[in-house]
Amino acid sequence: MRKSMLLVGGILIILGSALGFTNYLIDAEIPMKLFNLFKAYTDSPFIFLILLNLFLLVVGCLLDIFSALIVVVPLITLVANAYGINLIHLGVIFLANLQIGALTPPVGTSLFISSLRFEQPMSKIIMASLPFIAVLLFVLAIITYVPWLSLALIK
Repeated sequence: MRKSMLLVGGILIILGSALGFTNYLIDAEIPMKLFNLFKAYTDSPFIFLILLNLFLLVVGCLLDIFSALIVVVPLITLVANAYGINLIHLGVIFLANLQIGALTPPVGTSLFISSLRFEQPMSKIIMASLPFIAVLLFVLAIITYVPWLSLALIK
């Protein structure tokens, strides 16, 4: 019970910090500045989605999924909405990107869990996961540019 309380306490501290940071970013009007930055370089939703995927893959590599969702979702939803991207489709893109990020170093939560579970060195786990990451990136491209796949069940 003590270990569980420590784990939950740590998660709550991380989530509380991330939520405070998100509130600060929204108060500083960062989403609108981000939208203006994107609009200055492109009017195309297609280019925006390419940049979004790259950004989310980097975020997924550096943050755990929960913190990334709390910090990034409020910022990007306003920008994506301005480009006319369906929010359900955007949510699927977010989750796919962040899950791929969880499979890549330096944070690579899934890699650490796999290394501990299978008692293998991290380098061996990373090399074994590369073909799967390549397939996931291909599927991510399909998910991103064929929105019908994400939206078919809600219509």
